[in-house]
Amino acid sequence: MGELVDEAVRAVPAPPLRGLVGWYSGYRQRGIPHGRHRGLPSPWLTLIITLDEPLSMAAHPDPDAAPGEYATLLGGLHLTPALIDIPGRQSGIQIAISPLGARVLLGLPAGELAGTDVHADDVLGTGVREVHDKVREAPDWAARFAAVDDWLLHRMSRGDGAQTITPVAEAWQRLLSAGGRLRIDKLAADTGFSERHLRNRFRADIGLTPKAAARVIRFDLARRRLAARPGVPDLAGLAADCGYADQSHLDREFAALASCTPSAWLAQEFRNIQSGHHPPA
Repeated sequence: MGELVDEAVRAVPAPPLRGLVGWYSGYRQRGIPHGRHRGLPSPWLTLIITLDEPLSMAAHPDPDAAPGEYATLLGGLHLTPALIDIPGRQSGIQIAISPLGARVLLGLPAGELAGTDVHADDVLGTGVREVHDKVREAPDWAARFAAVDDWLLHRMSRGDGAQTITPVAEAWQRLLSAGGRLRIDKLAADTGFSERHLRNRFRADIGLTPKAAARVIRFDLARRRLAARPGVPDLAGLAADCGYADQSHLDREFAALASCTPSAWLAQEFRNIQSGHHPPA
């Protein structure tokens, strides 16, 4: 299998990017067992810039999209998992982008990427190829993250450089703060929109309806808490903590959004979790 290499490094973006970008996650693994990773639904758009080898996508959230290899990948919010083949090695930088940062950093609303993942240069142009070269040439993780900072700050400077505080943005932030546990009719009333209008605006600006967004936020919180306690999980307690009616409700949401049970996901991802390849709860 060769020498074992297992690196996981996390960094926060430059101050002007915070709020638009959640974190950078750098990873490099060698000599690990062949396996498959589930890219689960989350409240963040995903941008991956690979290092030593391309990302091998076995299945996309869009079932009609063909498997393939990606030097860089950009994915929107989705409701089904992506499947990534890991042939004993993987390396890259994952960038978590807020849906509210999509217009500023990506040049389009998050809704245009909903349910898909694509070659990043198809959306972001040659600049992503240039930063790809820079991170591959950089001598260490600090220099790699700095290259990503510089590139995103340049993209940010081409626009007005600020998030627009809209009713949809405020509603999204409220859903996040509440862990997805808000009544959608109350959320609509507080924005001054009808539920139908809020649903349409959310789908365009975020990529999901408010109800689907709330499900994804709650599910993401549950799986992060599950990853933070990977011993013998208290699934009933986890369900209660995250606002599910009971453990069966939690199991149904995992079946729908992860295509497996919580225990099966934890077993499959245990090595990645132990190595620090999952964001903290």
